Amino acid sequence: MSDTEHPTHDIDILQGLRPADRMLAAQGYWDAFARKLRYPLGPECKATAFIGRVLDPGHAISAIARDGTFLGVAGFKTPDGAFVGGGLRDLAAVYGWVGACWRGIAVSALERPCESGVLLMDGIFVMPEARGRGVGTALLAAIERRAAEAGLARIRLDVIDTNPRARALYEREGFKQVATTSLGPLAPVFGFSHAAQMSKAVRQ
Repeated sequence: MSDTEHPTHDIDILQGLRPADRMLAAQGYWDAFARKLRYPLGPECKATAFIGRVLDPGHAISAIARDGTFLGVAGFKTPDGAFVGGGLRDLAAVYGWVGACWRGIAVSALERPCESGVLLMDGIFVMPEARGRGVGTALLAAIERRAAEAGLARIRLDVIDTNPRARALYEREGFKQVATTSLGPLAPVFGFSHAAQMSKAVRQ
């Protein structure tokens, strides 16, 4: 992980994820996305164990308070990996082989392919006690810097129809809806019906 970059008031932005923050990040990710992951990854104790096992710090940008408190993460996906990845063996290590097989099929329904010239976000969350401090905005700005440094033209993310607060943040930061994905009969499994695909041009 690199040194602190681009501090924002009392928030420091770090490339990567500190080892001490790994399980905090796993819990924060679960808390943010439990609604859509509760069936394929629940119960919570196993979900956080699995997420903590597969988190890739190389695909993360962290927000840290000046006193060292972990505030949140923006994850991203590349052809080389994702913030939350893992495979069948990782699932089996937590859920057993039978549980791993059906969970792997369910999770694959949420997979999104990378596109040339596009940074694909793989989850962003702010710890509950840090909300309202501009952490999400700082993380999105850091993601845009990362995309610009990589020479990418756009940032893409998906936001589900049951999360209007997140969508409002993305719209304030310049993201526009470009498509809608419907889960159809899988909606009851994941707890949402549609996801808006949102995109933003990267300022070079």
